[in-house]
Amino acid sequence: MSGQQMAVREGKTQSPNGRKPEEFDVVILGGGTGSTIAAWTFATQGQRVAVIDRKYIGGSCPNIACLPSKNIIHSAKVASYVRRSEEFGIVRDTFRVDMSAVRGRKRRMVSGLNELYLDNYKKSGAEFILGAGRFIGPRTLEATLPDGTRRQLRGRNVIISTGTRAVLASTPGLAEAQPLTHVEALELDEVPERLLVIGGGYVGIELSQAMRRFGSTVSVIERNDELLHREDEDVIEGLRTLLEGEGIDILLNAQIKRISGQSGRSVKIVLAQNGVEKTLEGSHVLVAAGRTPNTEGLGLEFAGVELTDRGYVKVNERLQTTASGVWAIGEVAGSPQFTHISIDDFRVVRDNLAGRSHVTTGRQVPFCLFTDPEFARVGLSEKDAKAQGIPYRLFKIPMEAVLRARTLSETRGFLKALVELNSDRILGFIAFAVDGGEIMSSVQIAMIGRLPYTALRDAILTHPTLAEGLGALFSSEPTEVKPQHKETRTVIKRAVAKQRPAIAASQ
Repeated sequence: MSGQQMAVREGKTQSPNGRKPEEFDVVILGGGTGSTIAAWTFATQGQRVAVIDRKYIGGSCPNIACLPSKNIIHSAKVASYVRRSEEFGIVRDTFRVDMSAVRGRKRRMVSGLNELYLDNYKKSGAEFILGAGRFIGPRTLEATLPDGTRRQLRGRNVIISTGTRAVLASTPGLAEAQPLTHVEALELDEVPERLLVIGGGYVGIELSQAMRRFGSTVSVIERNDELLHREDEDVIEGLRTLLEGEGIDILLNAQIKRISGQSGRSVKIVLAQNGVEKTLEGSHVLVAAGRTPNTEGLGLEFAGVELTDRGYVKVNERLQTTASGVWAIGEVAGSPQFTHISIDDFRVVRDNLAGRSHVTTGRQVPFCLFTDPEFARVGLSEKDAKAQGIPYRLFKIPMEAVLRARTLSETRGFLKALVELNSDRILGFIAFAVDGGEIMSSVQIAMIGRLPYTALRDAILTHPTLAEGLGALFSSEPTEVKPQHKETRTVIKRAVAKQRPAIAASQ
């Protein structure tokens, strides 16, 4: 055991060069959204706070992930409207997509956000340190700055928020092909002639539709038997029909054997699909087949921070790590991979540091896939309810029944909700619809307020709006669904009872 590891066990800090570390109330390793808000909040309360991040001001979300991707996706939606212009009475001769201009709009937004974040750091009094951070002892970190100089910081509390990155599988030839991840895809200054997308999850689906709308020929390679295979069948079918309708080739049950060539020039993918070997040729390859936590090289062993068997920072329901005074939030802690969850993780840590008891169990996890139309969900899906043996009433209408959708010529998709069979409690809501995320939020607020579904059914909502469709949804004739399992009625009742506290806690 090394001297530094011995120091962890003894609760001591050993500085490699003997210098005394700078003292802070809170030191945050990783500058993601949750940790950024944590820094501003704690600093405005008078605490001395430092954030260490190796590259990005504000982390991934405003720089290389959520906001830049939605910026690009919106440009793609404008391109789709131009292609449909005659449907709206706008006659055009031709048009072209200038990807350098698309990228320029995205870069301007990112630059503006960086300036905003730096201004908030200045106003709050929190210190942002651009550098590579690692633990050198309990609650003690060393930051290596771009010029090679080093600073040592010790926090009364330390928060780890280093996030995740795209997985590059060990497929023969993949690394040599230098594939795009979402980071590089958002920096393209040309439309890929033929894009091969590995992975049919959130990133793969969103960027596939966007690049197709810019003019690329797109193929999606998915190893499972369906896209988003954990979701309800009507969602799966809707997404597949949507993408195929826009000319995207979808290969399911596909196992990649090897890759040759180089992305950006010419590349070949050899795969096996249902026992048949196929070869796809493309100009670019995009890898979107999962995420892996950023925990390497952080010196966690010197801080007494343990990892799970999947490589995430091990935390309890209060987001405490195995080291005293060290917390972890966001994706690196194994939390659901959404920015809004990392923000809520901060709230959990904030409250626990203040002496209150706040846990992550039982909370709502809303999400939205930003395709066009969007897929958004909060609470239970039908698959969830059936798996747990929970009987429910299903309300469902096509978007054609929402009059505002007709004015927009955006009638693709549907709305549906699950309501507890023996009460009026809303168990879950799904929108596969234009602005589905916004519609979902209205229902989520009702769920938080513990309102019965009848409150939305009978509400006076402005006409014509998309939210008005909730009145039509909850006025429709429901279908009763009673899961047929081997379980006895007693077991089903226990499943319902188990679900209720989780829903109540999130509300």
